[in-house]
Amino acid sequence: MAPMSRLKQKYQEGIIPQIMKEQGYRSPMRVPRLEKIVLNIGLGEAIQNAKALEAASADLATISGQRPVITSARKSIAGFKLRQGMAIGLMVTLRGRRMYEFLDRLVNVVLPRIRDFHGVSRDSFDGRGNYSLGMKEQIVFPEISYDKIDKIRGLQVSIVTTARTDEEGRRLLELMGMPFTR
Repeated sequence: MAPMSRLKQKYQEGIIPQIMKEQGYRSPMRVPRLEKIVLNIGLGEAIQNAKALEAASADLATISGQRPVITSARKSIAGFKLRQGMAIGLMVTLRGRRMYEFLDRLVNVVLPRIRDFHGVSRDSFDGRGNYSLGMKEQIVFPEISYDKIDKIRGLQVSIVTTARTDEEGRRLLELMGMPFTR
């Protein structure tokens, strides 16, 4: 069996006891935890360019370590020349070990590589303790070679937690090392 990821070990040994003490929880099962991380790339350009889907799929697979799923349009929109069922995006859902390793890489390697980075917004919570983060370019990930990409694309990262409120979710992510703005 593979050893536990660094972030999960930090969560179990340091974060759970700290949140239990701060919030006055009696059971460690009450402490919020990460459920999943969803990575998403929207590809409006895939309507005209079929190769865009393959290139973005390769990038997302390299970033996540998992093969992405193609998302399709739910309804037709004539103004965008879009038909129902057309492939317009890619997504990957990370759970377990891959989720913890991705978050560890995101916080300690990727975010510090962003130019003029002053922290992520504190306001991107959805009201239920889940956090969303948008990135303008996939080349901030060290796995992506700048020479091999055809086009710079954006990427959405959604971190889903079991927290009941935004404050609980924010505290969990702060303790996991998420660099929020002051």
